[in-house]
Amino acid sequence: MKRTNGSGVIWIVYILNFLLLSSFQEKPAPGNKKQFELVKYNNPETTPFVGVGLWAWPIPMDFDKDGDMDLLVSCPDKPFNGLYFFENKEGGDFPIFEAPIRIGPAIPQIQISHIEQGAYVTIPGKELKNFENSLVENPLDLYPSDELIKNMEKKPRFNQWKMVDYEGDGDLDVVVGIDDWNDYGWDNAFDAKGNWKNGPLHGYVYWLENDAGTYVNRGKIQASESDIDVYGAPSPNFSDFDGDGDLDLICGEFLDQLMYFENIGSRSQPKYKKGVYLSNSSGLVKMDLQMIIPVAIDWDQDGDTDLVVGDEDGRVALIRHTGNVKDGMPVFDSPVYFRQKADNLKFGALATPVSVDWDQDGDEDLISGNSAGYIAFIENVGGGSEPVWNQPKLLESDGEIFRIQAGNNGSIQGPAEAKWGYTTLSVADWDGDGKMDILYNSIWGKVQWLRNTGLSLENPRSINVAWEDQPMEYPMWNWWRPENQELVTQWRTTPYAIDWNKDGIMDLVMLDHEGYLSFFEGFKQQSGETYVRPGKRIFYGESASIYSNRNIAQNTETGPLRLNNAEAGGSGRRKISLVDYDSDGDFDLLVNSVNVSLFENISQTTDKVIFKDLGPVSESVLAGHTTSPTFVDWNKDGIWEILVGAEDGHFYHLRR
Repeated sequence: MKRTNGSGVIWIVYILNFLLLSSFQEKPAPGNKKQFELVKYNNPETTPFVGVGLWAWPIPMDFDKDGDMDLLVSCPDKPFNGLYFFENKEGGDFPIFEAPIRIGPAIPQIQISHIEQGAYVTIPGKELKNFENSLVENPLDLYPSDELIKNMEKKPRFNQWKMVDYEGDGDLDVVVGIDDWNDYGWDNAFDAKGNWKNGPLHGYVYWLENDAGTYVNRGKIQASESDIDVYGAPSPNFSDFDGDGDLDLICGEFLDQLMYFENIGSRSQPKYKKGVYLSNSSGLVKMDLQMIIPVAIDWDQDGDTDLVVGDEDGRVALIRHTGNVKDGMPVFDSPVYFRQKADNLKFGALATPVSVDWDQDGDEDLISGNSAGYIAFIENVGGGSEPVWNQPKLLESDGEIFRIQAGNNGSIQGPAEAKWGYTTLSVADWDGDGKMDILYNSIWGKVQWLRNTGLSLENPRSINVAWEDQPMEYPMWNWWRPENQELVTQWRTTPYAIDWNKDGIMDLVMLDHEGYLSFFEGFKQQSGETYVRPGKRIFYGESASIYSNRNIAQNTETGPLRLNNAEAGGSGRRKISLVDYDSDGDFDLLVNSVNVSLFENISQTTDKVIFKDLGPVSESVLAGHTTSPTFVDWNKDGIWEILVGAEDGHFYHLRR
C-alpha cells in the first residue's frame, strides 16, 4: 500500500476506491435478504462529535504530511470495525475534521509514541515500521508479547506497548501497560450491603530495557517503592509533563481518570512519586465515559505535551496542557471532544432508538438511549422519505441533563462499570394526559418513567406494581431490594409500553425477573395514577421457547417464551419492539440478535399468544453484543420498515 507525500490526493482517491469496495453498506447480501443501510445525517449544516464505533483507539499524527495534525482512529468492535482517517483540512488547533474514511481493518491494541526520536507505532510485541505508507505490512519483532501475560489466568483486555528512551542512554526501550482481572473476577460479587467482595482491577507498567538491541524484561515500574498499579487499562505515556528535564508518566484507567506520576529522580535514573489524579480548577480531569485511551502528543505545537484521548463510545477528546505546573503537577484543561463534518448518524454506543413524532411536526423523530445512560432527542428536520437529522440533543429532567449511571454498585458486574447506564426505552402516553412520556430501564433494572408536562420532563418516577397478596418479584441476584411497589426486572431490557388489551390504558410487555416475556397489565388507581399488575407469562414460543441473550434457541419445545435463561451479568440484555410486520392484523415481535430477528404472531387469544421464530431479517452482522430494534415508515407507504440502533452507536435501516 503506497502513497504520495504532500497533499496526498492520489492516496485519498485510492482510499475512496477502497471504501467503495469494502464499506458496510455496499456488500451484497447472500441469498434473498436485504442488507441494512447506515443512516446518514443528510445535513451538511451540522458538525457532530468525531466518532467511530464502540471503543476509540486514537493515533494522532500528520498522516497526510501537510503540516497539521490529523486523526487516525482504530475501532475494534462490530459492525463499524476499521481503521479510520479523519483528515484535518482546516488546520489550526481544534479543527472540524472531515468525515471518516476507512483505510483498513481495525488494528487491535495499536499505540503511538511521540518522543524526541520521532513517532513510533506499535502493537503487542511489534513495531509497525513505515506505518504511514504500509500500515501493518512491515512489522518488526520487539519481544514476545505472551511472555508478559503467560501467568495470568484471565486474558488482559489491555496490552499496550510504547517506545521511549526510558533511562536516557540514547537507545529506545519499550514500556508495556497491562491490566489484570484475576482479583476482580467479573460477575455477581456484592455482599448484602452492596460492597464488592472481589478485589480491584489492576494496571501495571513494565519496562523492557534495550540491552545492545535485545529487549530484557526489567519488571514492573515502581512509584514510591511500590509497583505502579492503577485501576486497569494503564495506557502509559512518558513525557516531560512538568518541564523539569526528565520524563514523567501519565496513565489512564479503565474508568474515566488520568493518574500522574512525577519523576523525582533524574533523566538517567528515573524515580517516581506516588500517583495523583490530574485536576484543575474545575476538579478532577475526567472523561465523559470510560475505557479511555490517552495518547501524549504536543497537539497544538506550543512546546507542552497534551493528551488526545479516546472514549468507549467512539468519541475522541483533546485534553490540552495549559503550560502551567502547580505543586509539581502539570495543569490540563478539561476534555473537549473533537468534531467532524456530518456523515453517519450516531448516538454514543449501544444506541436504543424509538421512532416517534416527538415534536409533533408530522414526521418521525428518534428518542434514543445509549451505554452512557443518556437519552437524546434526534430531530428529523427533513420530513421526506430520506430524513434529515439534527445532532442528538441530550434530554433534561427537572432542568438537569438526564443520565443514569451504575456508580459503585449499580452493575451486577461490579464497580468497573461505574460510568455505564445502558438506557433502553419506549415512548407512550403513560398517564393518559395526551402527552408522550418516556419509559426506560437501565443498568439497574429499575423500570421508571419521565413524565412530559408539555414544556419539560419531570424527574424520574417508578413504574409501580400492585403486588396485592403476591410476593414482590425481582432478580434473585440483586443485592438490593426494590422500594415499596417499584417494578424491578432484569437489566438492560426494553420496557415496551403498549395498550395490549385495548382498554384505553397503557400496559407493559417486557422480560420479567426470570427472563420470560410477560404482560404487565396497566390499570388506574383511584388516585388516577397508572399501576401495573404482576406479569403474566402469556407469550409462547413454538418449536423453541428458551433463548440465550444473543437469541440462540436453547431447546426445541413449545412453551412460555423465555428470551433469556441466563443469570446475573448474563441476564436481561434483550431489546424488543412490537409491530404488525406482516400486515395481518396482529402484533409480531422484533428482538435483538445478530441484527434483528422476527417472531411471527401465529396464534393469539386473550391468555395465550404464540410466536414463531423466523430468524434474522437480514444477513447483515450488526452485533458483537447487541442491537435494539424499532420500526419506521419514512416513505409513508404504509409498510413498516426496521430501524436498528447498533452497539457501534450508529443506526441501520432495512428498506422493504
